[in-house]
Amino acid sequence: MKIYTRSGDKGKTGIHGGQRVDKDDIRIEANGCLDELNSMLGVIRAYLPENHNFDNILFSIQTEIMVVMSHVATPSDIRQKNPNKLNEEIVAFCEQLIDQYSEKLEDSRFFVLPGGNLVSSHLQLARTIARRSERRLWTLNRKDEVPVTIMQFINRLSDLLFVMARYEMQSQGNIEDKWQHFLYKKKHNNRNKE
Repeated sequence: MKIYTRSGDKGKTGIHGGQRVDKDDIRIEANGCLDELNSMLGVIRAYLPENHNFDNILFSIQTEIMVVMSHVATPSDIRQKNPNKLNEEIVAFCEQLIDQYSEKLEDSRFFVLPGGNLVSSHLQLARTIARRSERRLWTLNRKDEVPVTIMQFINRLSDLLFVMARYEMQSQGNIEDKWQHFLYKKKHNNRNKE
């Protein structure tokens, strides 16, 4: 089987079910963002030291993103025929990890500048791709309903990647670059002092 088919040379591509759509259709754009996100997670895994505890987590997330992409590529009216089953526990999985890593973090009252070491900075980049993916999914959702689990998963994933980036910085003894106070936290603290 050849890797090139020439079938997309006129700006169309196939989706699950056999329909052909424009290559810049929002369904394709949303899946392209998810594909980019998954690729970035692969880059992060390549940077991880051997036996790093993030590796299995990111592998599980990458696997689930593949399932998500298959559902995004499937119009809602034939989605029940998709043989790939969404993991209904994936949102709880992300929330559990967010809580687990958050408990180990120093409280930050500042906006943190993305950066630090290679793993942390790439986790921050993956977070921004997850946010873009979420925006594109909401645009698609207005055209054709996206399963709620997918929307929640990608939202929680961006939060998880942020927490993992901060945890990586602190566990390696790196100092986070701070920008400015969270205004709402500053106001809240001032009220408590009065």
